[in-house]
Order: sequence, then structure tokens, then C-alpha cells
Amino acid sequence: MSTNLNSQIPSLRAISGEAWAAIAGAVGSMFLLARKVLSLKPAGKPEPVSRADFYAEMLATRERINATHLALLEKLDANHRELLAALERLATRINALESGLARVDERTRW
Repeated sequence: MSTNLNSQIPSLRAISGEAWAAIAGAVGSMFLLARKVLSLKPAGKPEPVSRADFYAEMLATRERINATHLALLEKLDANHRELLAALERLATRINALESGLARVDERTRW
């Protein structure tokens, strides 16, 4: 055994406490990872769904989508009617203001 003082490998006593903690953490992490990988159980096969059940669920989903679609269309129509009514009220008001302004303009002309 050589007792060369210029050796590049530090002795076990020269490793600090933080280094020992890092080594222990790395070894522990590798142990936990190995345990997790090795204990994986194959997933069981899902239960097959009969064609009738599948079609029944598909029809129920389609009906829910259609009902939601119709509700959205009704809401859009209601909003559209409300906007048209508001626009009509504003048009009536603008026409009244324009006619009033035209009368004022005629009175102020010489």
C-alpha cells in the first residue's frame, strides 16, 4: 500500500458531512426508484363493453350535446332579439334628435 501524499483520491476521512449526506441521498433515491420500478404490477385488462352499451352511451352523449347546442341557439336568438330591439330604440332616438337639430338649424338661418 502506497502512502503517496500527492494522491488525487481523498481519503474517507477527508469527505465532509455534506458530501456524505449527498451520497446517502443519492443511494436512497436510487433504492426508492428501483423499488418502484420493480414493484410495478401489470395493469389489468379493462372490461369489454358490449356493442349495445356502447351505442346506448353514444346516443345519450349525442342527445346531451344536441340539447346543449339547442340551448345555446335559443340563448343566441334571445340575445339577438334584445340587440335588435335596443338598436331600434337607438335609431328612433337618433331620428328624433336629427329632426330636432334640423328644426334648430332652420330657426337659426337668416
